[in-house]
Amino acid sequence: MKKISKAKIAMTYATALWEAASEKKAADKVFAEVLRLRGAVSEDDEFVKYMANPLWPDADKRAALSAAAKKLKLSAETLRCLDIILENRRFGELLPILDEFVHLYYRRSGIAEVEVDSVKKLSAAQDKKLVAMLEKRLKQKVSVAYRICPELIGGLRIRFGSEMFDDTVASKLNRMEIMMKGGQ
Repeated sequence: MKKISKAKIAMTYATALWEAASEKKAADKVFAEVLRLRGAVSEDDEFVKYMANPLWPDADKRAALSAAAKKLKLSAETLRCLDIILENRRFGELLPILDEFVHLYYRRSGIAEVEVDSVKKLSAAQDKKLVAMLEKRLKQKVSVAYRICPELIGGLRIRFGSEMFDDTVASKLNRMEIMMKGGQ
């Protein structure tokens, strides 16, 4: 039997969910639900482990899935996709599927995904200014994912697509060290 990569599995299910949501003109609604579901699953990984465990009866898993869907107020499209994931015994890949759906939503909506590393959390004013600068530079809306990295000492590292802008104190010190050693 041919082994399928987890990335291909995630893309297949995410695409199916996107198409179902688009067909019902509910892509924005399903996107919001996926974000809620992803947050809940990230906080409690026991749920995914339970749902992926082949020893638990399918009827119990379906009841748990229905209860979770009711609690998170998930639509029929999202619940149907989760049902299919459960039926096909792919619940262990739920987080990558949800992540891939988010990436797919951004691509199809013309939103650039940007990752920003900083020493500390940016203030609301700094965040607003950075987003405005990125949207102007990229000529499209952006979704910024922040990560706190104290080892940067100061400054920002910004990644979007295959490009990276590194204006951190740590990278400047590294470049200076290379120059002092007689490197490039």
